[in-house]
Amino acid sequence: MHPSEEIRGSKSRKLAGKRIILGVTGSIAAVETIKLSRELIRHGAEVIPVMSPAATRIIHPDSLWFSTGNRPICELTGDTEHVRFCGQVEDKADLFLISPCTANTISKIAHGIDDTTVTTFATTAIGSKIPVIIVPAMHLSMYEHRIVQENIKELMKKGLIFIDPFLESHKAKMASIERITNQIIQILGPNDLDKKTVLIIGGSTIEPIDSVRGICNTSSGKTAVELATCAFHHGASVELWYGQSKENIPSFLSTVRYFSSAKDVMSLIKQSDIARFDIIIVCAALSDYIPDSLQGKISSDKEDLTIVCHPAPKIISYLRKMAPNASVIGFKLEDDEQQLVERAKNLQKKNDLDIVVANTTKNFHTEKGQVVFIGKKGITKRISGTKAQIAEVFFSFLKETMDHD
Repeated sequence: MHPSEEIRGSKSRKLAGKRIILGVTGSIAAVETIKLSRELIRHGAEVIPVMSPAATRIIHPDSLWFSTGNRPICELTGDTEHVRFCGQVEDKADLFLISPCTANTISKIAHGIDDTTVTTFATTAIGSKIPVIIVPAMHLSMYEHRIVQENIKELMKKGLIFIDPFLESHKAKMASIERITNQIIQILGPNDLDKKTVLIIGGSTIEPIDSVRGICNTSSGKTAVELATCAFHHGASVELWYGQSKENIPSFLSTVRYFSSAKDVMSLIKQSDIARFDIIIVCAALSDYIPDSLQGKISSDKEDLTIVCHPAPKIISYLRKMAPNASVIGFKLEDDEQQLVERAKNLQKKNDLDIVVANTTKNFHTEKGQVVFIGKKGITKRISGTKAQIAEVFFSFLKETMDHD
């Protein structure tokens, strides 16, 4: 067994059974393809490298052979490799990824020139209607060349997908491996949320007591990030509103807005065209009570301190009112497991929610846990697993409940 098999599917099976042809051209960013290919394999993909002559002068083919378990195709032979993998054949590849892609290769593909292994694979893949992703990497002056930009626009018109580079220090650097991998998962995924707009409100709030102190709800924010990631993988246009939690926001989530307090969330709702969202998920640890905030800093030498709190506005009720046609999903957290489902159903009925995700505090701050999905018409489902696994099952459950409506 090749060593690459030891990591296959270690992160997910979202690319299991998918064959990805990785075209590598003569950019110094070619050194990143070892990490990139390994990451794709960790999600279950089979990766077959194809290298231009210039790429072999930057990274040795044996490196990609080791990282993928497949000998790189550096020249075309009588085996007609371009046709075998990307031609109009029964078992053709699922995707042709060119990463990194030079200005030279972009312009050749735009004009149908195939004088390297990579450009010949591109011509064949385009003709066979295999999805093609191009990840540019070059000096900034080359990327901003008017003709190169025209060639990029022309290829995009023809359906090729570009993952924009990261512009820094006069360089158009190859997009992050995280971004490339997740874009591929989206393109090769079920796409069952295509054309759907999803709003996810996650993280925690902090309500000020004085100018330096506050009352906060604790939340890792991981559930929101996993739900946003999963929705993206299913093809949705995702917007994330995120509170005071410290979970890293993935680079592929392009629309992220931040809040501190429940008042901030209400302001975001009022500033947004909230009715445009098809699905709204509120998994944030929002404050139930707001203290009377004092001006300045409360003296630290007081023997006793009384904080007066008032009920916070019910944000999920307001969302339901402002987005009457959306699927609105709430979360319910309780200490008492015996009363969990009953109280979740009460929340659902009171606010006309499509789904309530019920959880107990014993699962709080744990990587794995058990939740109950409560849908309309008495449909319920219990699921145990990591937050990523729960997020995946959640969207299947959401589709199931929507199909029943």
